[in-house]
Amino acid sequence: MSDTTPPTASPTANPEDEISRRTHRLETLTTSYGNPYHETRFDKTHSAAAIKKQFEALENGEKTEVSVSIAGRVMAIRNNGMFLDIQDDSDRVQAFHDIKAADPKRLELLKLLDLGDIVGVTGKVRRTPRGEITVDASDLKVLSKALEPPPEKYHGLKDVEVRFRHREQDLASSQKTRDTLRARFKMIAAIRQFLNEKDFLEVETPMMHVIAGGALAKPFATHHNALDMPLYMRIAPELHLKRLVIGGLSEKVYEINRCFRNEGVSPKHNPEFTSIEVYQAFVDFTAMIELTEAIVEHVVKTLHGTTKIKFGDKEIDFTAPWPRKSMVDLITEHTGVDFYKTTDIIAARDAAAKIGIKTQEGLSWGQIVEAVFDERVEHHLIQPTHVIDLPKEISPLSKAWPDRPHVAQRFETYVNGWEIANAFSELNDPREQRARFLEQAEQKRGPDDPPHPIDDDFIKALAFGMPPMGGMGMGIDRLAMLMTDSASIREVIAFPTMRPVE
Repeated sequence: MSDTTPPTASPTANPEDEISRRTHRLETLTTSYGNPYHETRFDKTHSAAAIKKQFEALENGEKTEVSVSIAGRVMAIRNNGMFLDIQDDSDRVQAFHDIKAADPKRLELLKLLDLGDIVGVTGKVRRTPRGEITVDASDLKVLSKALEPPPEKYHGLKDVEVRFRHREQDLASSQKTRDTLRARFKMIAAIRQFLNEKDFLEVETPMMHVIAGGALAKPFATHHNALDMPLYMRIAPELHLKRLVIGGLSEKVYEINRCFRNEGVSPKHNPEFTSIEVYQAFVDFTAMIELTEAIVEHVVKTLHGTTKIKFGDKEIDFTAPWPRKSMVDLITEHTGVDFYKTTDIIAARDAAAKIGIKTQEGLSWGQIVEAVFDERVEHHLIQPTHVIDLPKEISPLSKAWPDRPHVAQRFETYVNGWEIANAFSELNDPREQRARFLEQAEQKRGPDDPPHPIDDDFIKALAFGMPPMGGMGMGIDRLAMLMTDSASIREVIAFPTMRPVE
């Protein structure tokens, strides 16, 4: 029986009336059969999927003497309770009550059931003449009463705001939502497994920072009452992770955790998001390219069994190695402008203007190049592509090439026009890092924001001696979007940020 099978019993048009009716049924149920909320356990012997698999060889009309116990949510009630569809986290299975043979007390209990109730059923398994694996119920127990009516169309909520705000209803009614979120968490588990097997150590770093550093993004601010000091939800864990490697905890560390940016919401952005950051001593950014490819290939194969997937109407091939292309060369390819020949800021701004891109006063050459890339190139990068040789001016934590001091040893990985990863050969000269931070401090997040702060503790840690190191950050949410063919980041976050209901 498919997940979209509609119930024949549906809630009344007025939700308040429906809640009142269900509450009355709960009172009757409690009086006659005991309070279902007092139930503390039910001994399941099988999941719905296990029953279907174990008895898949049954012929139509064949019965067994095997008794099973299942539990789950009532998703459909047909023929006055003769047939119930019960859904657990694995599948749905049909339960049958023989109205003619059942004792009167159980018949009355069936009349008190509503869609959404949690029940436990015990009985023998058979396949109906129409081919449906069915549990012939000999016992029925109500384990929890659903007072809130389910969505009118139980095959899925149509209002996306309701779907995301009441995710439990969306999950109960949509197999696609369940599959999407399960794929996300399976993906994270696969990444952990891969890195652990490569001897990376998973670590934890602070979620609240004294300094809102790590990236040019607006932070969420809070206040510690006992210490009477401001704190900031972290924008990125990068600096603390490097300090762990500096101290010798491990030469290879990673963290999968939340980051927070007090900025806009879009199909690709949520204020609270999940990232993985990986750092390895004694390697450069090219090792991070190889690691990025290996992680993503492992994820794709784990979830799809192949390195090729469909996203919308596109086929994306994750088979490594992926192309490596210079940011400036890509701009030249798509616009005809060679910014290596326009390294003067005024000339760069004029070149951008000639192709219809206005840039604000005060931007550096690197920021102008980045603006042109974002506007004219990014959306063309459908197949996995490493964009290398980014401007040093937009890469304050990355080493520059000794023979090309304006170019960083850095790459960004793009798929489907989205940036999914960012990595460098990490800058480990404390003097240059301080100079970069001072330069960055002159840049503001917005006209009303203070200058970007300098993390003196990190500079001191660098002065203690940081080995050559490659580091990479990857967006878990965007990777999950790709793996599940989801056009919005809110589809792959269980509880995305929502405006409160007014």
